[in-house]
Amino acid sequence: MKVVNLKQAILQAWKERWSDYQWAINMKKFFPRGATWDILNLADALLEQAMIGPSPNPLILSYLKYAISSQMVSYSSVLTAVSKFDDFSRDLCVQALLDIMDMFCDRLSCHGKAEECIGLCRALLSALHWLLRCTAASAERLQEGLEAATPATGEKQLALCLQCLEKTLSSTKNRALLHIAKLEEASLHTSQGLGQGGTRANQPTASWTAIEHCLLKLGEILANLSNPQLRSQAEQCGTLIRSIPTMLSVHSEQLHKTGFPTIHALILLEGTMNLTGEMQPLVEQLMMVKRMQHIPTPLFVLEIWKACFVGLIESPEGTQELKWTAFTYLKIPQVLVKVKKYLHGEKDFTEDVNSAFEFLLKLTPLLDKADQRCNCDCTNFLLQECNKQGLLSEVNFAILVGKRTADRDPQLKSSENANIQPNPGLILRAEPTVTNILKTMDADHSKSPEGLLGVLGHMLSGKSLDLLLAAAAATGKLKSFARKFINLNEFTTHGSGESTKTASVRALLFDISFLMLCHVAQTYGSEVILSEASSGEEVPFFETWMQTCMPEEGKILNPDHPCFRPDSTKVESLVALLNNSSEMKLVQMKWHEACLSISAAILEILNAWENGVLAFESIQKITDNIKGKVCSLAVCAVAWLVAHVRMLGLDEREKSLQMIRQLAGPLYSENTLQFYNERVVIMNSILEHMCADVLQQTATQIKFPSTGVDTMPYWNLLPPKRPIKEVLTDIFAKVLERGWVDSRSIHILDTLLHMGGVYWFCNNLIKELLKETRKEHTLRAVQLLYSIFCLDMQQVTLVLLGHILPGLLTDSSKWHNLMDPPGTALAKLAVWCALSSYSTHKGQASSRQKKRHREDIEDYISLFPVEDMQPSKLMRLLSSNEDDANILSSPTDRSMNSSLSASQLHTVNMRDPLNRVLANLFLLISSILGSRTAGPHTQFVQWFMEECVDCLEQDSRGSILQFMPFTTVSELVKVSAMSSPKVVLAITDLSLPLGRQVAAKAIAAL
Repeated sequence: MKVVNLKQAILQAWKERWSDYQWAINMKKFFPRGATWDILNLADALLEQAMIGPSPNPLILSYLKYAISSQMVSYSSVLTAVSKFDDFSRDLCVQALLDIMDMFCDRLSCHGKAEECIGLCRALLSALHWLLRCTAASAERLQEGLEAATPATGEKQLALCLQCLEKTLSSTKNRALLHIAKLEEASLHTSQGLGQGGTRANQPTASWTAIEHCLLKLGEILANLSNPQLRSQAEQCGTLIRSIPTMLSVHSEQLHKTGFPTIHALILLEGTMNLTGEMQPLVEQLMMVKRMQHIPTPLFVLEIWKACFVGLIESPEGTQELKWTAFTYLKIPQVLVKVKKYLHGEKDFTEDVNSAFEFLLKLTPLLDKADQRCNCDCTNFLLQECNKQGLLSEVNFAILVGKRTADRDPQLKSSENANIQPNPGLILRAEPTVTNILKTMDADHSKSPEGLLGVLGHMLSGKSLDLLLAAAAATGKLKSFARKFINLNEFTTHGSGESTKTASVRALLFDISFLMLCHVAQTYGSEVILSEASSGEEVPFFETWMQTCMPEEGKILNPDHPCFRPDSTKVESLVALLNNSSEMKLVQMKWHEACLSISAAILEILNAWENGVLAFESIQKITDNIKGKVCSLAVCAVAWLVAHVRMLGLDEREKSLQMIRQLAGPLYSENTLQFYNERVVIMNSILEHMCADVLQQTATQIKFPSTGVDTMPYWNLLPPKRPIKEVLTDIFAKVLERGWVDSRSIHILDTLLHMGGVYWFCNNLIKELLKETRKEHTLRAVQLLYSIFCLDMQQVTLVLLGHILPGLLTDSSKWHNLMDPPGTALAKLAVWCALSSYSTHKGQASSRQKKRHREDIEDYISLFPVEDMQPSKLMRLLSSNEDDANILSSPTDRSMNSSLSASQLHTVNMRDPLNRVLANLFLLISSILGSRTAGPHTQFVQWFMEECVDCLEQDSRGSILQFMPFTTVSELVKVSAMSSPKVVLAITDLSLPLGRQVAAKAIAAL
């Protein structure tokens, strides 16, 4: 007989009572080739026929079950067909459908094209909506039954519904497919205007909002249920459904550890080297580490406090000590206020700060040592500051203060010196003073220069200047502080029609502002002083002088540079003035011109002395004149002499060095201007910093007047006559043994990084890491190395991911280095560095990184060429599987180049060195996974990807994984440890339709 359509074929089978396999054979005869059963809607037709009467037709249902078991029909078509049934009053039909769902709901799969896999996701979402509606209907029936005293039937059906729901949702794979369906549905809403072709239009896709609505309704109905077992089962299902959108953001925190050396080292690094740095990057970096290492908030805050107290104890006396105090009491509380904003999703942050302090108070020896060093109760000051910033509640504040007072060593109280004011108190008082001084400096200088001079004079006494500068630096006001002094300095360069008194006030204002600016540049780095260059504006004198004439570490000046050779008439008149008069004239003196001419004048004077024209006595008189009134002239003279001495032979240096000695000593004369002693102290500290490099290189000594404090505690720390590689391995071994980095080690490592360069530094430290064989040692090494690499994270990351890792992964003779545990550790370190650099490289480099020589971007462009779609030279050499291109078997994916990644669809700028390095590293990973040889390098790739997944936030868009080619996903899933739905969701970019297709295809095939 000729069968016209499916319906007739099914009816004939029923009339003739064919068995299921007979039916299948005949069906294949009727419809020999061409369309698949899904396109003919076989599942739909069978269900429609089976559900005609009040009870289902068992024979036709057996055909459907046979079709499902023999995979004639796809799971998605069956789910879609089931979800169309909505007469929930027909108990037997509903039970039959639940029975069919029960056959396969926990083992869904699809091995077809990407679109079919997305179809399965959609069908599962519809089926979930149907199950929820069915459950709600059953629960309503049960409620009515209870009222009519016939509960048995309703209860049985509700139990079946919940059982099926639970079975569907307990599979992580199903929840992952639902996660994709939800995102797919959301993107369809946004592009609703676009035509939706093919199977999409006729599929009744449920929306996520409808599902949430059903959940609420179900909750209301079940709240009145007396059966606790059914109620808890329903609640469990509800929880699982609600967890689907946030599947990726659940991370367990490390509760078995108490010390986190990375946070400790980061705080020490910032406090020692970057007090002026902006707060936001520091907060972001700390939060990044907290997330990557899963650190609980109370322990995270505790580690910050511990580092602050260690810094207070070990910081060298003088400026460094004040910097640390300002960092601890002014900057860190502000940092925590910002952290609080970041963590708004967590429970009350003040409780976490309170817990952190409770832990801290148990470390009595640490706190006592800090108290002894600072001559006060340090913790008390800190608690007050946190209370003021709203980080502690009043109740907790009072309890903590009481506890510390009780625990404190009684001898400390008696040994406190009442005559010495403690630094924390001074710093906290200096902060409002900074604001007042800034206001004073805003006034018109010409109106009351004497009043202004009084304020500045007061700033110079004792350690006031360093206190104020530290407070300004820690609160981010140092830049505007410096700006005000530059404006003041500029204002004092010209004087017209002035009396002797006004001339001397002007000279003093010029001198004090000049010395302060030099001091700021040397203590906090010259970036603080430089203004953002705006075209057309004249650059202030001090900025010009600092950039061209001021010696700094690592800056070599040319003594014959035009900036040292001003107008010869001015030079001659200055030489005459210095040589002939008994003291400097002040009236109508153009101080900036004198400062620029002094270098050439000194050269003239030196030549005259060398040639015997001037005697030593004349030289003494000249140097006394230079430093007698205005110390800035001496600073400018020494700045040039330092550059000059570098160029001279060993036997020619004597007179120049003698002149520096003459300028460095103070002048004992009655006839000096106001605040002379205070200005000389600052001048000497400036000269000592200027001469340090040159004196070391020429092996000379100059005795600068001592203030009793080492003004350059972190200078010249490298041991002489030892190869720097030995110093590096030695210091790293010590740091590793101790388990934390101290500020002295940070400075030595920074010097080594300058000397050896980034590649040398990174390569040797990675070699040290790969030597470690004990698991706990390697983990500690990674935590410490990450914080050491923060000295210049961007450059280190480029070297690590662009040179060192590819070298290890492509050279089979080095593969043995990648075994566990050092291999796992290196993978962890690489991911941490990549994530940190990638998240911050859109921002600005911190001031301590700007000083360093940048590796040329061109190096990276030649190593990794620019054609975005094409793998680089490096990749073509590495790729061993050109012949078996991994191509997703879907028409939209056919054109897909094996290196296409989400970053190209997001059009990420591939001229950026970090982006290129990441793209190439992931191409290399892809080729390793696809190659025919496995080994430690394959294992390394697995660890690398696991760490990426572990460190990710919810939604990987914009993370480093966007550089991974889409084809890598199908290769990764073959690695047993990576074949989990959550991993697939984490590594694909689900914000892109192609990303969702790739993920659905990989998960459906698991």
